[in-house]
Amino acid sequence: MKKVPGFTIDDRINQLFTCPPHSPYKDLGFKESTDAILLGFDPEYKGDRVFAVIYGLNTMIHRAYNSKCELYLLDYLNEQNLYNSARNIEILVWRLNTRHKQDGTAFLLTNEIDGDTVNLSYERIFGKLISLQDTMAKIVATRNGRIIKEVIQTVGMAFLPIGL
Repeated sequence: MKKVPGFTIDDRINQLFTCPPHSPYKDLGFKESTDAILLGFDPEYKGDRVFAVIYGLNTMIHRAYNSKCELYLLDYLNEQNLYNSARNIEILVWRLNTRHKQDGTAFLLTNEIDGDTVNLSYERIFGKLISLQDTMAKIVATRNGRIIKEVIQTVGMAFLPIGL
């Protein structure tokens, strides 16, 4: 396996898929959630961009579920946090498709269009995540008898807050 400074790819995968997620990492500047995602698009960042974005996505979604690894019928979830996490995934996808380094290359390679071959696997996966978060937000809003505050995205596409 190719090594990332101090870690193998297997190490990074294990760090991503543990619950609760590991505490913020030094190589990410101790950032998590949307701050770690933004690090993956920072032109000055020299670390593992894939890990920064996926760790940020993981911790953001985990935070939307009150930082719990297991949920029970009587647990309370905040529909607005779930809704905001869905919008943040949309913003992430938009950034993946539009943000580039100064030389014009993408910060992270996701979709591929090679002649007649189009591979939109990442679009589909992110679409499923967005759909799941939106569905959960609607279920929780119905259960709590609340209304979700829908947000109009601005040109800057800033991430929405997800509180605890």
